[in-house]
Amino acid sequence: LQLMIIHYQFNYIKNKCRGHQSKGVILHHDNTRPHTAAQTVQTINELGWELLPHPPYSSDLAPSDFHLFGPLKAFTRGTKFESDDEVKSVVSDWLRHQSKDFYAEVIRKLVHRWEKCVTVLGDYS
Repeated sequence: LQLMIIHYQFNYIKNKCRGHQSKGVILHHDNTRPHTAAQTVQTINELGWELLPHPPYSSDLAPSDFHLFGPLKAFTRGTKFESDDEVKSVVSDWLRHQSKDFYAEVIRKLVHRWEKCVTVLGDYS
């Protein structure tokens, strides 16, 4: 799923920035196992993207955790999928049909959360 999301992001950027390279993209994601898997890291490197460091155990700073998974879970609640391909298709369609405001809001929330983290010097206790 992580690689699918990365490829979706790449294609989105490529289509939105026609005539411009997709180099210079800074990707933010947490440092859990799927994101540090060799294939994921290799794909990110091949795309020429930079990884923004993420503090461990900081789900409040992971946009997927605080903005994406809740609505996606609500959308798919009660759905029985027949295959992995069906899951990929439904998730891709859902991502594609979210408004620009949906994605803009996650950036606004992320900036606020980062500012909070910096204010307390990363001390969550």
